[in-house]
Amino acid sequence: MFDAVKEALTEIGVEGLTVSEARGHGRQKGHTETYRGREYEVSLIPKIRLELVIPDTRVEEVIDAIVKSAGTGTIGDGKIFLYKVEDAIRIRNQERGETAL
Repeated sequence: MFDAVKEALTEIGVEGLTVSEARGHGRQKGHTETYRGREYEVSLIPKIRLELVIPDTRVEEVIDAIVKSAGTGTIGDGKIFLYKVEDAIRIRNQERGETAL
């Protein structure tokens, strides 16, 4: 779903994001796989974590874009966490606040 989310964000003008590979589990609690005839349990599932810093005025628009592009209605669709960012500073030219985003 990453490509769909990235495209949806680009369409609404969100260009900056950080992507990290992560491992974890939620309600799905992992699964079993077979490798060379032997079954084993995978308890930490590979995931992708996206981080975006956006102005407060765009939060709902960005949430809608992510939910519409990534939502399937099944366990594993992911979660969105919202945090307040006090300030942002672009090191290159010392811009602060929204202009630094």
